Amino acid sequence: MAVKILIKRKVAADKASQLKELVMQLRSLSMKQPGYVSGESLRHVDRQNEYLVISTWDSLSAWKDWQSSKERAKIQGQIDTLLGQKTEYEVYEYRP
Repeated sequence: MAVKILIKRKVAADKASQLKELVMQLRSLSMKQPGYVSGESLRHVDRQNEYLVISTWDSLSAWKDWQSSKERAKIQGQIDTLLGQKTEYEVYEYRP
């Protein structure tokens, strides 16, 4: 069953361009992963330091494989260091 992953991040204004670059690297790599369907990046209208990535995968196992990959962990570590906090994840599955 397909899943959507909501990835929430807060970043200081002076680090937003660095975050954008790292997220683009993750997106580029994720597009090559088995089970990847789509992704989009959003910025909160009122709190412009808050970002949301919505990533769609054809299965929870496909997402977990990508989430635990070494190449993703390396970039994600750079993101968390840049943010000064851990990225938040929420996983939702499609329901009829």
